Amino acid sequence: MSPLHAAIPVANGGALPLADLPLLGRGHFTGALLAEVAEGARVAALFATPGGRDLELYAVLARDGRGDLAVLRTEIAEGFPALAARCPELQLFEREIAEQYGCTPGGHPWFKPVRFHRSWRTGRDAWGRGAARPRPAVQEFYRVTGDEVHEVAVGPVHAGVIEPGHFRFQCHGEQVMHLEIALGYQHRDVERLLLGGPHPATPHQVETVAGDTSVGHASAWAHLCEALGGAEVPPRGAVLRLAALELERLANHVGDIGALANDVGFLPVAAFCGRLRGDYLNATAVLCGNRFGRGLIRPGGVSADLADEQAAALRERLAPVARDTRGALELFFDTPSVLARLEGTGHVAAADAAAVGLVGVAGRACGLKRDARAHYPLGAYRAAGVEPAVKWGGDVYARAAVRREEVAVSLALVDQALAGLPPGPVRTASGALRPHALAVALVEGWRGEIVHVALTDAAGRFARYKIVDPSFRNWTGLALALRGEQISDFPLCNKSFNLSYCGFDL
Repeated sequence: MSPLHAAIPVANGGALPLADLPLLGRGHFTGALLAEVAEGARVAALFATPGGRDLELYAVLARDGRGDLAVLRTEIAEGFPALAARCPELQLFEREIAEQYGCTPGGHPWFKPVRFHRSWRTGRDAWGRGAARPRPAVQEFYRVTGDEVHEVAVGPVHAGVIEPGHFRFQCHGEQVMHLEIALGYQHRDVERLLLGGPHPATPHQVETVAGDTSVGHASAWAHLCEALGGAEVPPRGAVLRLAALELERLANHVGDIGALANDVGFLPVAAFCGRLRGDYLNATAVLCGNRFGRGLIRPGGVSADLADEQAAALRERLAPVARDTRGALELFFDTPSVLARLEGTGHVAAADAAAVGLVGVAGRACGLKRDARAHYPLGAYRAAGVEPAVKWGGDVYARAAVRREEVAVSLALVDQALAGLPPGPVRTASGALRPHALAVALVEGWRGEIVHVALTDAAGRFARYKIVDPSFRNWTGLALALRGEQISDFPLCNKSFNLSYCGFDL
């Protein structure tokens, strides 16, 4: 079989029997994966799970140019040859597999802990410390030596209300030569909590994978359950889902632009966007009673309907908010002193962004045309015709400009959704999950692509649940953005990515 024909296609939001996935030899798997990447595919997820003899390795490939997904499957033992040197976007996935199952990717160029927990199988770690549990930031960091070179350590405790993370800068004077990021302080073992489910607690656990992306992660989980349970979301429920996801995008994009304004000392827009973010959160509360959309997305549709008169009232309420949003963004992007701080700061080259697999705002700001709403649309997005907002600068300005364009798209999508809610129910019943199957769902959250993959056992329960939050990929992009920059630019660069600590830590 040709390497380019070894991967088995699967629809986004679809499922297939595990029996239809051939167990490739390791060499065949490697050749097929690298051939797919050479042809333009990228690895949406790579994960392991206990198999018949040892571990099975699954790769979910996203072929953006063709708009389809495909899956590869093989077996690995205690050690397996790393592919990260030839396919850098795999480096974190391979380290994660080593940490979870105590196996070693031989020849890995940057073999370090990811979330600092013991192996799920052995209770030990994969870094030669016996039974001692590794701890975040208690590790060897990359160091630069020489005259006038110094090291700056920041965190894990930060000023203000912020999640914990450790940043280690190697500097020559004020110039950053290298930034290494150590996370893992918020590891909750979410993927293992989901095993054996769905449980009554499952939807609440999924909604808090990354608390500011509750709608995005709940949507991906619901699509998996629908694929495995045979449920079809009614048109009205699908449109309400779209409205909730776009309101989540609006709240966070507008909040991020306000935070960028604050970091450059442009307080009028900072204050204005802070208020506007609250307006979008309050609009989400109208949909379901919760400002973060928790409790709304459920398999088969949504848990709450919106009466037509309520939809009309919400649409009327959002009209001045949209007008004020456009005014705040116009002021921000038309102020020369603001642009002077954004342009050219925190640049990531397009080739580097593609190599490490950046997604979402961070990837599109580097010219990568990656948006699941466009390439793999689900539900009401099939008729929405979203065109990815792509910029080529790769700097803070480009990341802000992508947000600006996406705000305009989201405002139009929400207005259209509220103006044209289809009649009918908002939810249908979802049956028992299919046994011995694999399902995959890609959802474009506000930060970027969210990937959920589920494997079921003989009873139709989750035997393996894999989550890839966009922050898992994009923290590497922040490290690249600081190379050659002034250390004083770190807050601005950091906010332009605005990544989730808990979304990475899971």
